[in-house]
Amino acid sequence: MESGKAEEIGLNRAFIVALPSGGFRSGRRRPFPDDVARALASKENLLRLDSLDSEDRGLRDIWETLVLTGRRCTEVLSVRLECISRLNGLPLFWHDQTKVGNFDQAIRIPERLFLRIEKRQEKTVTRFIQHKGRPPTAQERLSLALFPRRPTNREGLKAVSYTWFSSSFRGWIDTLDIVSACVPHQARHTLATNLLKNGADLTHVKRYLGQISNEMAEHYVHLANTDPRLESALQALWVAGPGSAEPGILLSGGEPMTREQAEALAIDLTRQSTPADGGFCTFQPVVHGDACPWNLNCHSCDKFVMSGADLVYWHRKREQWRLLAERAPDSATADYLHEVFEPTARAIDGLEKALEAVGLLDEALALDLRRPQDYFGRVWSTAFRSQELACQQDGGEAA
Repeated sequence: MESGKAEEIGLNRAFIVALPSGGFRSGRRRPFPDDVARALASKENLLRLDSLDSEDRGLRDIWETLVLTGRRCTEVLSVRLECISRLNGLPLFWHDQTKVGNFDQAIRIPERLFLRIEKRQEKTVTRFIQHKGRPPTAQERLSLALFPRRPTNREGLKAVSYTWFSSSFRGWIDTLDIVSACVPHQARHTLATNLLKNGADLTHVKRYLGQISNEMAEHYVHLANTDPRLESALQALWVAGPGSAEPGILLSGGEPMTREQAEALAIDLTRQSTPADGGFCTFQPVVHGDACPWNLNCHSCDKFVMSGADLVYWHRKREQWRLLAERAPDSATADYLHEVFEPTARAIDGLEKALEAVGLLDEALALDLRRPQDYFGRVWSTAFRSQELACQQDGGEAA
């Protein structure tokens, strides 16, 4: 209507306005939140899922296979009876990845899943014997569906439909105390994210899941945000903090580094520094256990440094100061606040330039790598030396 095309072709305005919308979907499937994942793996809830499968078509077996393998739903639903084997004692799951053109692919599976599928094979064979009056031949076993549908399937070649599984899954979800909307495909995203969080290389994850796209792989990386090499690179890049004579000056090298140099930088954070609020303390007496002589006033201390892993933290600080200045009662107060924060702003600018020089700025802005345990219960704030604690232990044993 806006372009005038509707009027040109004589399409009635009332028809266009009354045409129902097909809806709008955006974004990607999310991994299951922790509470949802726990609910979907609960033994009690899995027994409830079992109870919904009145004809014992393998509803729970399908779900557990999806969770433990990260396969697409259709890849699991359509597997044949002979879908598992052992190779050098290792349990394997054989399936077709029809979406990406990979056929007869095998992946490692846990032993408990292997045993569960073995029991399902026995049930499927028993059902075949009931229908045919004889066990299936070796050739028939290759064609039989592991999860056969009930209607119009006398030969046992047709697998259960996605509609049947999806509706059964929704019926199960409706019986659980889950706020989030859930679909089975989220199990695949959850597995991918957990693999990356636990140190798996992205190349291995892509291969295991069956040729996920580069766009989706990038999405998984941002969700996992714990690539150890990236984290090491961001933490190895240091600039002087706001309390130094030159806030923002690069400390972890005299000139811009390449990404590889940043990853290989020989700075042992666990020995030469200790975590502080928004960065690291490099004052060696404090690092080795002494009390802080400046009462933990880190941001005004010239021994305080900021790393690439702290950029998101400092962006939040800068936004807080800007809001304070905007709400100042008069311009003089606003100018004073800007002046107080100016060294910190210089340090942030220096950190951003250093990150941009090594190609890590986008990653630093996307990932907040500082963990709560980096600040909680800091040992160095108690003023106990480790050797003194050791002496106390020895003394206690002697006593």
